[in-house]
Amino acid sequence: MTLKPAMQFQKIAVYGAGAIGGWLGARLAQQPGVALSVVARGETLAALKSSGLRLHMSGALTSHSALTASSNPADLGVQDVVIVAVKAPSLANVAAHIAPLLGPNTVVLTAMNGVPWWFLQGFGGSHANTPLSSVDPQGRIANAIPAKHVIGCVVHASCSLRSPAEVQHHFGNGLIIGEPSGLVSERVQALHILLQNAGFDTTLSAQIQKDTWYKLWGNMTINPVSALTGATTDKILNDPLVLNFISQVMLEAKSIGAAIGIPIDQRPEDRHAVTRKLGAFKSSMLQDVEAKRAVELDALAGAVRELGQITGVSTPFTDALFGLARLQMQGLSLYPTT
Repeated sequence: MTLKPAMQFQKIAVYGAGAIGGWLGARLAQQPGVALSVVARGETLAALKSSGLRLHMSGALTSHSALTASSNPADLGVQDVVIVAVKAPSLANVAAHIAPLLGPNTVVLTAMNGVPWWFLQGFGGSHANTPLSSVDPQGRIANAIPAKHVIGCVVHASCSLRSPAEVQHHFGNGLIIGEPSGLVSERVQALHILLQNAGFDTTLSAQIQKDTWYKLWGNMTINPVSALTGATTDKILNDPLVLNFISQVMLEAKSIGAAIGIPIDQRPEDRHAVTRKLGAFKSSMLQDVEAKRAVELDALAGAVRELGQITGVSTPFTDALFGLARLQMQGLSLYPTT
């Protein structure tokens, strides 16, 4: 049954038509009344203009050509919803150009990995509203995309690109969304309904930071370790020395979470069991290293280290992981040297 939200989102733009952004955009574009726009460049922009946005899912191919694509956000105008689905290193560039898409009531749905720039906005007890320089140096992202626009989104799905603007969905269909303030607003309820109608298994969260932190609790270790070693997840989890190391990192993150009001009631071993069920796979950061793309190390590990400093939680294992991964990525020119 199709539900009708109190608010209508008709103009939807995707900023970052990679695997996740393409998956979200392709399914939303099939909803009645939705006009989809995409900000893209290079080969992706050319593919969108020639063939539209293509999605392979459940053995079927859907293609959506009735969209507007441009490298210049000013060509697209003010949107009802802007889905930001880029890797963290690209976010500063998005922030520098997103203004033409934003009106007073535009929702910015952040479908990204790691700790976002808005994480402590109105949240964190005595640490609330502390800026996170690891993910937003000089506060430029927060200035360009004020927290009042943001609805957070945690994605539980695996997708990849077959070619530019051609997405392959592998598994998972879960989205968790929520206002950073925890408010169950009219707009977040309307967005919840829209995403459900588009076929996503969507959960409305009363504390999106907790859902963000729980997802991070697993991939903040597996990602950098795999990028350092080139190992798939099964090999990482089957090495007892490495497994103990990443468990220690996770215990540090667990203490940080408790200090800001998002306790985790599991042991690292519980999370390892969940990861094992996914089988042998290459983490997204290892895939980025192999493709020679900038890595989102700050959002996954640097921000955890900074939150440790903010809360007074000692993080020697996180520091070691971040330092080793940073040095390796700098040597590969995939992370800034300054």
